[in-house]
Amino acid sequence: MIKILFVCHGNICRSPMAEFVMKDLAEKANATSKFHIESAATSREELGNPVYPPARKKLAEHGISCAGKRVRQLTPADYEEYDFLIGMDSANIRNMNRICGGDPDGKIHLMLEYAGRPGDVADPWYTRDFEATWRDVEAGCKGLLQELLHS
Repeated sequence: MIKILFVCHGNICRSPMAEFVMKDLAEKANATSKFHIESAATSREELGNPVYPPARKKLAEHGISCAGKRVRQLTPADYEEYDFLIGMDSANIRNMNRICGGDPDGKIHLMLEYAGRPGDVADPWYTRDFEATWRDVEAGCKGLLQELLHS
């Protein structure tokens, strides 16, 4: 089983969107049993909170539920537990490396690497553009799934 952890600053917008988009894509590919998929925050600011309502709404527009999801923080143990730790932006990557004590096994990646383009996933907390975030997340998840299913 391949274990994937999506990570962003607060775990209320981008990383839970990625978690549930990836779960949905895996289900549609009849590959659910091949993956364990979760998400986490680099900060403690939102611990225990649910997914931000506009992010929930954007997922629901695509028939995806994130019911029951609560924020949790990335821990050093997650580095050992997961095969892929996918950060949404370069600041997340810096914080992930700090929390995990580096990346000796090459497990930490930037989400848009899998979309075939450089850059950061748009942060809707600041932009309020959940559609742009959806496009980034969906492209990254589709690329990651294709890579993992065909490797």
